[in-house]
Amino acid sequence: MDHAPGTPGRSRRVWAGALVSALALALPLAGAGQASAADVNNARNAGFEAGLSNWTCSANSGSTVSSPVHGGASALKATPAGQDNARCSQSVAVKPNSTYRLSGWVQGGYAYLGVTGTGTTDVSTWTPDSGSWKQLSTSFTTGSSTTSVTVYTHGWYGQAAYHVDDLSVFGPDGGGGDPEPTVPGAPGGLGVSGTTSSSVSLAWNAVSGATGYTVYRDGTKVTAVSGTSATVTGLAASTSYSFQVAATNAAGESAKSAAVSARTKESGGGGGGDLPRHAVTGYWQNFDNGAAVQRISDVQSHYDIIAVAFADATGTPGAVTFNLDSAGLNGYTVEQFKADIRAKQAAGKKVIISVGGEKGTVSVNDSASAANFADSVYAVMREYGFDGVDIDLENGLNATYMTQALRSLSAKAGPSMILTMAPQTIDMQSTSGSYFRTALNVKDILTVVNMQYYNSGSMLGCDGKVYGQGSVDFLTALACIQLEGGLDPSQVGLGLPASTRGAGSGYVSPSVVNNALDCLTGGTNCGTFKPSRTYPSLRGAMTWSTNWDAAANNAWSNAVGPHVHALP
Repeated sequence: MDHAPGTPGRSRRVWAGALVSALALALPLAGAGQASAADVNNARNAGFEAGLSNWTCSANSGSTVSSPVHGGASALKATPAGQDNARCSQSVAVKPNSTYRLSGWVQGGYAYLGVTGTGTTDVSTWTPDSGSWKQLSTSFTTGSSTTSVTVYTHGWYGQAAYHVDDLSVFGPDGGGGDPEPTVPGAPGGLGVSGTTSSSVSLAWNAVSGATGYTVYRDGTKVTAVSGTSATVTGLAASTSYSFQVAATNAAGESAKSAAVSARTKESGGGGGGDLPRHAVTGYWQNFDNGAAVQRISDVQSHYDIIAVAFADATGTPGAVTFNLDSAGLNGYTVEQFKADIRAKQAAGKKVIISVGGEKGTVSVNDSASAANFADSVYAVMREYGFDGVDIDLENGLNATYMTQALRSLSAKAGPSMILTMAPQTIDMQSTSGSYFRTALNVKDILTVVNMQYYNSGSMLGCDGKVYGQGSVDFLTALACIQLEGGLDPSQVGLGLPASTRGAGSGYVSPSVVNNALDCLTGGTNCGTFKPSRTYPSLRGAMTWSTNWDAAANNAWSNAVGPHVHALP
């Protein structure tokens, strides 16, 4: 939406010498024996499931992350900085005169794995940058009086962060490793956090010692997850199901939890609460850019969803906040703003917070920023009473982590949360695009995608032909891509400017919008393109913005609003 590999400080000779030494040490030791059946992993917290417990990292360079992981729910991430190579180590109890196999899985920047204090020959091995998990392995023999060694990992100066997971020191039991796991207890607190016509979302309490959970539907295993929530999809509408969950670890699976029942909703799209079958969305500007300055109470009653534009990025990756522009809105106070939201909701309207816009800089590119996004948006929703969130990130998004963020937010906010999106036309040309993939990933909780049919020039329609913006064909042929690409018709809306001043290009008269709606829902008033079938449950239309609409005497909403609400 418009809103006005060098190695610094190290010589080549030192670098080359380090590589030669590492390669030499990586060779298998002569006479190294194979692990016996009685051998154990003597490393403690080898999968970093207990954070950095038993590990020490230089210069606070290490942390645990939930992605990427090789196994379980956590892995080590260590970041070299300056003259620190991000060395993480632990003391491992061993037996004298014994052979051990040291191994670990690494990913990312240059990664080293080694051992010191063996009493014989200390060894190490390494690998340069790796885009996927790679196993490092070497062997060592302890001296006649060696009872402990130091196992370590480190990166390299000036290189990227590296990850380590599932480290092992296999050999005779030195008496200091982790105890053998026991089967975890059954999970408690299983409950239903949301339902749609085709899915049920579940959440439960964490179980000590569990590394994963198995979800059962009517006694049959349907999915396995590492966290304490899951969404079971592919269900029939208006149908009751029984669910249980069991905890798992290396020792086995727990007994199943107490069962909970859930009934899916009637056929249709995802989230949306008690919205009407056909709805009109309008963006409300929290700034003055020459359009009419409005309060929420001024917004036309034709609008069913009011998207407040925009939340602001903070200094924390992924996190947002909202600041009412009281000065720019003629002294509109926070208290009045909140009261106006409540009044709209009492009248059956939904008011949501929009994230992004033309100048939005919110970035969700990893698990940490995804969690920050979910936590901060939920906090804003609770502070102001918003019914949900709109995703209007016009500078790209990461489908994996935005999906993670939205699912986390949905789990917090519950099944009535409104979730809308406003991608640009280029973002919805193919299901392989990150925006389209995100929409499909969250289809079970998605209310509507209101693609922006403006500021885009010519684009391909679902028939492979090129259509120019500003026509009925442009609206219908591009909507067809979404309708045939996996979104439910109730999750597709047409986004247009409210006036010629609302966008740089792409404005069409309200009559063109209405003709496109008629063509898609009933096969009438089409242009040269006519869809192969009709979509009577099409959600409706969106405009940027209620302020530009008001500046044009509400010509857009007065024409499109009643037409949307009268659709079949």
